[in-house]
Amino acid sequence: MTPSPKINSRFIKSIVTTAKETQTEMPWERGATRLAMIARRRVALKSSLRSA
Repeated sequence: MTPSPKINSRFIKSIVTTAKETQTEMPWERGATRLAMIARRRVALKSSLRSA
């Protein structure tokens, strides 16, 4: 049983609309954020090693 073209077209349109509204951050866009997080972790690790 094949879905009717009208239903399939409506489904595709809803997917395209949702994709345009959604703002997903891609891995290459979060480089600075990721580096800052890694730097914070390194500082925390160094300070915990000194106090131990």
